[in-house]
Amino acid sequence: MSQRVHNCVIPTDRHLDVEEHVWAKVDDDGVVTIGMTDIAQSLAKKFLHAHLKGPGTEVEKGKSVATVESSKYVGPVKTPVGGEIVESNEGVGDDASLINRSPYEDGWIAKIEADNLDDDLEGTLMGDEAVEAYREVIEGHDQLEECEHIEGSDLE
Repeated sequence: MSQRVHNCVIPTDRHLDVEEHVWAKVDDDGVVTIGMTDIAQSLAKKFLHAHLKGPGTEVEKGKSVATVESSKYVGPVKTPVGGEIVESNEGVGDDASLINRSPYEDGWIAKIEADNLDDDLEGTLMGDEAVEAYREVIEGHDQLEECEHIEGSDLE
C-alpha cells in the first residue's frame, strides 16, 4: 500500500522517519526490516557503494546500520529502532543501486531484533500522516521537485 507525491512513492504500511528518510516494517515474528525511502534514493541519485554492518552487531536507535555512497551523497543509514542486527542485505552490499531500483522491497538494508520496539517507533509516522509530512518535505525542498527512478526500477 502506497501513495505518490510528486512521483515519490510513500508507503502507508510502514513506519517512516521523515527526517532521516528511512522506513521500518515490523514483520510477523517481530523482526524489523529497515530501508531507505524513495525520497532518499532520489536525492542521492544512483548509489555506488553500501557498507553494511553485519549480523550480531548491536545498534542504538538513530545510529548507523550502514554507510552509503553516491556521486551526490556519502553518509549513514540511521536506524529508527535499536537492537541486534540479525541479517544484512548482501545484495545491497554487492550492488548498492538495488536501493535505487527497489527501495521498499529488494533494496532493504538490515533486519533488527528490536530492544524497545514500541518506544522506538513512537516518533515515526504511518499512513496519511506520513504522506502529508512527506508532501511538505518534498514541496519545501529546493533540490527535489519530484522523485526520479533509475532504469529497471520497480517503482516506475
